[in-house]
Amino acid sequence: MKHLPTLALLLLASCGSGDGDLSASPAPSTSPTPTPSPTPSPTASPTPTSMVALTGNIAPAHDPAILKDGNTYYLFTTGNNGDAEGLLALRTSTDLKDWTLRGGSYTALPAWTATAVPGSTGMWAPDISKVGNQYRLYYSISTFGKNQSAIGLATATVIDPTKPAANWVDQGPVIQSTTSDNYNAIDPMAFTDADGRAWMTFGSFWSGIKLIQLDPATGLRLANDPAPRALASRPSPGAIEAPYIVRHGGYYYLFASFDSCCQGANSTYNTVVGRSATVDGPYVDRDGKAMLQGGGTQVLSNGQGTGSRFVGRGHVAILQQSDGDYIVYHAYDTTKNGFPTLQIQKLTWSTDGWPSV
Repeated sequence: MKHLPTLALLLLASCGSGDGDLSASPAPSTSPTPTPSPTPSPTASPTPTSMVALTGNIAPAHDPAILKDGNTYYLFTTGNNGDAEGLLALRTSTDLKDWTLRGGSYTALPAWTATAVPGSTGMWAPDISKVGNQYRLYYSISTFGKNQSAIGLATATVIDPTKPAANWVDQGPVIQSTTSDNYNAIDPMAFTDADGRAWMTFGSFWSGIKLIQLDPATGLRLANDPAPRALASRPSPGAIEAPYIVRHGGYYYLFASFDSCCQGANSTYNTVVGRSATVDGPYVDRDGKAMLQGGGTQVLSNGQGTGSRFVGRGHVAILQQSDGDYIVYHAYDTTKNGFPTLQIQKLTWSTDGWPSV
């Protein structure tokens, strides 16, 4: 979600990426308190050489999801009613560097969302993939700080950058959560395992990151799938959300965002990772600590206190391609009142199989 007028709601809901949830476990008593904004250092820290120098329309951009198809990169972000960028804004690039805003992928929220999540005004935390000749665009429907939420799916056989909303067909909800659940159905990410099975990981706050199995033919939840499986959590009030799973070598890697997003220059969002030999876990960090016990090896720091221009780095997507891997995320620009901005960095892997930037 994003923009109240513009920046305010942008900072509030943006996390929809699974982030319309600034609440803690089952019935949080308080929202996490963001770390106060530090006094900027006289000299900003140098830009890492792994950063991709971006141009064009890269802000406001919250909760980025990316897909390369042919010679084009497609990037989708969170959106709220009234946003100039539109709902699930589409940006395209042919070189991963220069980005053009194409507009919203929806002109209005799907009709089913009014009953499923009363009061919802945005489509948050998208995920984009392609299965065969079908594009699958997942999205989150929620309201800030509540877990009466839903994950929806839109499908298309064509993405038309000149008319972003022209070809998407809404398929309705994939999974929903209510106030009686101990999880939050937002921040979806769909993937296929080594055996060809389709999965979705999701979750934000409450009891943490979950996993369900999908029907590979439809992209919807597999019939008779059991209760969501638990992959990662943190003791209350520790925040965890925005999962992303990739395969590398013989492992599955679970990336997740810790701490507070949506607070502009005060955001403490940071990104961690753990890995598992099996898709449903257990995931452990580099020190062997289970992610179900709060473990996670840091990949992106929050940038606070370093003099960095961009802080609160999280809600990542991982782009795997022949010239190497990239980590795609949003961060808040301290020189522009905490405006959420697209960031892309090279992701490297150690000899023992751990990612870093």
